[in-house]
Amino acid sequence: MIRRLELTPGGPTGRRTLAEEAAAELHELILSGELPSGTALRLEELAKRLDMSQMPIREGLRRMAALGLVEIVPHKGAWVRELSMEDLRDTHETRLALESLAVRAAATRFSDSDASAARTALAEHVRLSKLGDNIASRQAHTEFHFAIYRSGGSRWLPRAIEPVWQNSERYRFGSRQTKARIEQTRREHQAILDACLAHDEEGAEAALREHLEGAMQRITETMERRSKQ
Repeated sequence: MIRRLELTPGGPTGRRTLAEEAAAELHELILSGELPSGTALRLEELAKRLDMSQMPIREGLRRMAALGLVEIVPHKGAWVRELSMEDLRDTHETRLALESLAVRAAATRFSDSDASAARTALAEHVRLSKLGDNIASRQAHTEFHFAIYRSGGSRWLPRAIEPVWQNSERYRFGSRQTKARIEQTRREHQAILDACLAHDEEGAEAALREHLEGAMQRITETMERRSKQ
C-alpha cells in the first residue's frame, strides 16, 4: 500500500485536525495548478471553497509558507509563489545535491523489504500514469523516491528533501504523459532501483542524476515555449 506523505490528502493517520486538513487541501490545489502561481489567497474565499472557518485556513497557509509554496507578507496578504526559471534552477540544483546523498546512502543499506516497497510504488506509478490519474500517480511517484531515500537510514535527509521536492512538484506540468514518456520514466526509475539493489553507490547516483536532468530539460523546454506565446 502507498504511504502518503503528511501533507497529501488522506494522509497516514486517516484522522486530522482541521488545520491539517486545510493544509492538505491547499497543498493539493497548489500542486495540481488549481491555484496557479501568483494567485492571491484570500481567507474568506478559501474558507468558502473548502467549507471551513478561516482559522484552520490561516494555519494551513502558514504550513504552505513553511514549505515554500506560499508567500505571506504581513498586512498585505498571501499568494502562491511565482514559478520562474531562476526558482526552477535553484530547486533542481538543491534536489541534485540532497537526493544524490540520499540515494548513495540507500545503495549501501538497501534491503529486500526496501526493494519490495519501491517496486510496489513503481508499479502503481506506471499503472496510474497509464490510467491518467495524475494525483494518485504523483503520490506513487513520490512514494517510490522516498521509499529509497528512507532506506538510507538518515533521520534528516528525507525531511530536508521534502520541502524542495514539494516545490519541484509545481513544475511537473511539463511532463506530458504519452505512452513513450511513461515507459521512459519507468526505465529511469528501474535503473535507480537496480543500482540500489546492486549496492552500487555511483551507479545509483548516476541513474538519479540522469532522471532529474531529463525532467529538468523537459520542464525548461515547456516553460520556454510558454514564455514565447
